[in-house]
Amino acid sequence: MLRITELKLPLNHPQDALKIAIIDRLGVNATEFSTYTVFRQGFDARKRNEILLVYTLDVEVANEQAILNRLQNDPHISLTPDTSYHFVSQAPTNLALRPIVIGTGPCGLFAGLILAQMGFRPIILERGKEVRERTKDTFGLWRKGLFNPESNVQFGEGGAGTFSDGKLHTQIKDPNHYGRKVLTEFVKAGAPPEILYLSKPHIGTFRLVTVVEQIRATIESLGGEIRFQSRVDDILIDNEQIRGVVLAGGETINTNHVLLAVGHSARDTFKMLYQRGVYIEAKPFSIGFRIEHPQSLIDTCRWGSNAGHPLLGAADYKLVHHCNNGRSVYSFCMCPGGTVVAATSEAGHVVTNGMSQYSRNERNANSGIVVGITPEDYPGHPLAGIDFQRRLEASAFKLGGETYAAPGQLVGDFLGQRPSTTLGTVQPSYTPGVHLCDLSSALPDYAITAIREAIPAFDKKIKGFAMNDALLTGVETRTSSPIRIKRNEHYQSLNIKGLYPAGEGAGYAGGILSAAVDGIKVAEALALAMSQ
Repeated sequence: MLRITELKLPLNHPQDALKIAIIDRLGVNATEFSTYTVFRQGFDARKRNEILLVYTLDVEVANEQAILNRLQNDPHISLTPDTSYHFVSQAPTNLALRPIVIGTGPCGLFAGLILAQMGFRPIILERGKEVRERTKDTFGLWRKGLFNPESNVQFGEGGAGTFSDGKLHTQIKDPNHYGRKVLTEFVKAGAPPEILYLSKPHIGTFRLVTVVEQIRATIESLGGEIRFQSRVDDILIDNEQIRGVVLAGGETINTNHVLLAVGHSARDTFKMLYQRGVYIEAKPFSIGFRIEHPQSLIDTCRWGSNAGHPLLGAADYKLVHHCNNGRSVYSFCMCPGGTVVAATSEAGHVVTNGMSQYSRNERNANSGIVVGITPEDYPGHPLAGIDFQRRLEASAFKLGGETYAAPGQLVGDFLGQRPSTTLGTVQPSYTPGVHLCDLSSALPDYAITAIREAIPAFDKKIKGFAMNDALLTGVETRTSSPIRIKRNEHYQSLNIKGLYPAGEGAGYAGGILSAAVDGIKVAEALALAMSQ
C-alpha cells in the first residue's frame, strides 16, 4: 500500500471528497484506485474560521511501484510502513523464577501484558486496590473528604492516568511503532476505535476503568498474576544483584528480575531504594496552579465560527512563556471540558490535577500553569525534591482550611495582589471544595512572579485567558517525578543487576502513552535477559 501524508480538505468536506483527492494526488484514474484507510486524522486551525482536516491515508492501488517511481520526489507519498508489533522473545520452558512487575499504571500494565504475551507469566504487585474499588475510595475523598493513603488518585490499578484526561498522544520518538501496539491493545480492551486514527486521541476516566479491567483479564488468561494491596517495602540484593522483594505483610518473593513501574508519587519506595544503595539522582520538574476558564471561551478563541463543530469537540491549548526572571511557565495536562481533582497521596497535603470524561462536556476548561524548576532550587540529597514538594503540599492544606479543600484565588485578584473573598462567574469544579485566599504564599516568590508575568502574556494568545473571574487553585506539584533512577543501555539500574526502572516514576516518561511505550521497551529488555 501507499501512504499519503498531509492531505488537507475543508472541515465540512463531502463524504466522497477523500477518494477524489486521493486520485488527484496520485494522478491515477478511478479504475486504478481500490480502497483506502485513514491512519491519522488531525486538523490545521491556524486560521480559526477556515479550519482544515489533515489526513494520513493508506491507499491500495494498481501499479503501486510505478506510481511510487513517478512520484519519488513527493515527500508526502511513500510505501506504508509495517506498524505491526513483533515479539522479541518467548519464555524458555525451564523458567525457574518468574519476573516481578511493581505497579499497575500504564507502564506496569503494558510491561506485564508484553511479558505475559511472551509466556513469562509475570507476577504484578500493586500497593493499591483494583480499579473499581479504588474509584470508590477516590470518590470518598472528593465527595466526603475521606482519604485512603493506599487507594487514591495516585495509587491503585490503572495508575494516576486513570483519573486524568486519558490523553493518548505523545511527542516521543517511536521508530518501532510501540505506540501503535498500545493503541491496538486499548481498542481490543474496549476503547473507542477512533483512538487508532485521531491525532489527539483520548479515552476519559470512566472508559479507562473498563479498559484497565480487560487488560488485567488478558494478562491473567496468559498465566500472569496480579496481586492488589501488595506494597513492596523492601528489595533483596546480593552482590549487586536483585534476589527478591519483601511485601508489607512480610512475605518474600524470590526473583532475579524486577521491573519497577511505581509512578511518580511512590515516595516511600524511592526512600527505600535510596537506602538500599540504588543509584538515584534529582531531576527537574515543575510546580504551579490549576487554572479554570469557561470552556466556551476557549472554544471561541481556538475555533472561531467553527466552535461547537462535532469533529472538533472541546478545544484545548498549549502555551509557554519565557519570563524576565529566567523561568519558563507553560500549560500542563490541559483538560478540555473537564474538572480539577484532588490528587494527594499523603494525609495532610493538598495536590491538584485535572481530568476529563470521554465526552469532555463539563462547563470548564482547566490546565496546570506551572513553572519549571531544577535541583538547584532544592539542593541537597537526591530525594530533596520530594521534601520540596511536601512542604508546598502541606502549606496548601493549611491555606485551604485543613479539610482537603484547595486554596483558590481569582485571576484578577492574583494579578492585583489582593486576596479573593467571593467567586465570580467561573464556578470551581474541584471537590471537596475551594477556600478563597491569597495564593502568593503557596509557591516560592520566583514562581509567583513568573506566573503573574505569564498569565497576561497568555492572554495575548487566548483572549480572555487573564479574565478577572478565571480561577486558580493550588497546588500542582506532581507534574513529573522529582527523581531519576538511572539505567544503562540494557534498561537496568546502573548499579543493581536485574532491577529495571521504567516509566514516570523512574523519570523516563510523562503521560499514559509514553509510560506504556517505556513499559514495552523495558519488558523486552527484561525478556531478552531472561532468555539468555
